[in-house]
Amino acid sequence: MILVMDVGNTNIKTAVFKGRELVKSWRVSTNTNYTSDEYGVKMLSMFDHVRLSVSDIKGIMISSVVPSINFTIEHMCDDYFNITPHFVEPGLKTGINNLYENPKELGSDRISNAVAAYAQYGSPCIFIDFGTATSFGAISGKGNFVGGCILTGIRLAREAVVTGTSKLPHFELVLPDKVIGRSTITNLQSGLLYGYVGQVNYLVGRIKQEMGEDNATVVATGGFAHYIADQSDAIMHVDALLTLKGIRMIYEKNYL
Repeated sequence: MILVMDVGNTNIKTAVFKGRELVKSWRVSTNTNYTSDEYGVKMLSMFDHVRLSVSDIKGIMISSVVPSINFTIEHMCDDYFNITPHFVEPGLKTGINNLYENPKELGSDRISNAVAAYAQYGSPCIFIDFGTATSFGAISGKGNFVGGCILTGIRLAREAVVTGTSKLPHFELVLPDKVIGRSTITNLQSGLLYGYVGQVNYLVGRIKQEMGEDNATVVATGGFAHYIADQSDAIMHVDALLTLKGIRMIYEKNYL
């Protein structure tokens, strides 16, 4: 079995795979103040809860967009699994031709998404990751990663409108029945969430146009993927484990 970890700004998503089969996945909050022991105790608790043994883990692969805790996570893996983990980083075999102007700039989470999207859905393909930031990536019909775009995530957008104004209240991220709201709360909810659906639809359309790939498959992942996909005609598939699957695939390409 292998353990894969997707270290994001908000959550650390973790999965155990036996070959290509998912055994279990879970997530914990990202906390830059945690020690390696605190993360280790959480990990052991998760393993105990699902009746897995750390001795069953033979390899660990990590994608991280939070460099400040990489050493902590690596130290945890060494201490609690007796395994030095591998990180998704430039120079690894991915099976994807990265056409970024500076390929080293591309985040490890987006590389992992590209690998999984291409493997599962073919090309041309557009993948959207609804995380702390929302990122779009485009894979051409030739299987090249040609670029994408990044915008503010839904939770960050909510925080900005609440903290950046004097009178607008905090509101839950609940989609109202109608765009036209009749209270400040429903105005904020509809503006943010339906506005986000509009952004997704427009950006997918522009990406397809610029790629010249009207038949591109569109797959979404991340915490708000189902939420937006339910309202967007542009999104064809939702895969909550896309990033973790991509990390597993990169491990297999390089270390098996």
